[in-house]
Amino acid sequence: MRSGRALLRSRRTTVSEHQEALDLDLPTEAADSARKSQDYSTRARNPAHAAFRVAAAVAAFHAAFDLPRRAVPSVDVGEDLAQLRVALLQEEVGEFVAATHARDLVGIADALADIVYVAYGTALTYGIDLDLVLTEVHRANMSKLDSRGQPIKRADGKVIKSDRYRPPDVRGALQLQLPLQLD
Repeated sequence: MRSGRALLRSRRTTVSEHQEALDLDLPTEAADSARKSQDYSTRARNPAHAAFRVAAAVAAFHAAFDLPRRAVPSVDVGEDLAQLRVALLQEEVGEFVAATHARDLVGIADALADIVYVAYGTALTYGIDLDLVLTEVHRANMSKLDSRGQPIKRADGKVIKSDRYRPPDVRGALQLQLPLQLD
């Protein structure tokens, strides 16, 4: 196995070399597929890859497959659809739990991507601009820093709120939301 420094010096690091560096246990077909695909380092520098927008991609998926979507926020999606969205999210979280227990890094990454994808789809089902809401939640999370700009953490590593914390105004974000583009 090459050293990490050798990998960093390499101009053309392939997925299989990253697999070796990370000590991943990829199935043979996945490793073969990765080698056949475009070089990882080239893809990572591709501006189109950097500009990938999850919300737009999920909206395109919902449009292509004629899945429910709303332009404006509403809780009125019907009980069956609401339960389906819950079940889809639970399924993906279950896959994350299983991959975590198996110490399967590829499975963890796949499950996390699926959770985000299904969460964005659920937001679209309810007509919620999730990027807008996430921006507000991020603002609130950053207000957890103390007066010196330092995080406060519990013994287990969970970040806790400082006295400067201001909760997210999700209601306000939803009220400011413009109609979503559904095409």
